[in-house]
Amino acid sequence: MTSTLLIIQIILAVAITITVLLQKSSSIGLGAYSGSNESIFGAKGPTGFLSKATFTLAFLFIVNTLTLGYLYTTSNTSSVTDSIIPANNQVVPTVPAEKTKNLPKAPTPPANK
Repeated sequence: MTSTLLIIQIILAVAITITVLLQKSSSIGLGAYSGSNESIFGAKGPTGFLSKATFTLAFLFIVNTLTLGYLYTTSNTSSVTDSIIPANNQVVPTVPAEKTKNLPKAPTPPANK
């Protein structure tokens, strides 16, 4: 389920990018490639259609993002700290003193002259 929604998320991201680039702006963007096909979208041209399509795609993108976040959160019930801190809240044992006797000492810094 999650992989399907992730693929839909990628498709929605690409579709939003394309619809935003097709919209008419001060520098025209990719809308220059639409040419005389504006009659397909109605008398007002593609501006109304593209803005509604952008809004719809953005809404679907946000809903899909929230759904993915919910599914990922519910599938991961454990945390990284659960593996560090024991379940019964006991203190993690340290290294016994007899095992640290034979370890080399840290070097001392040189004396200032």
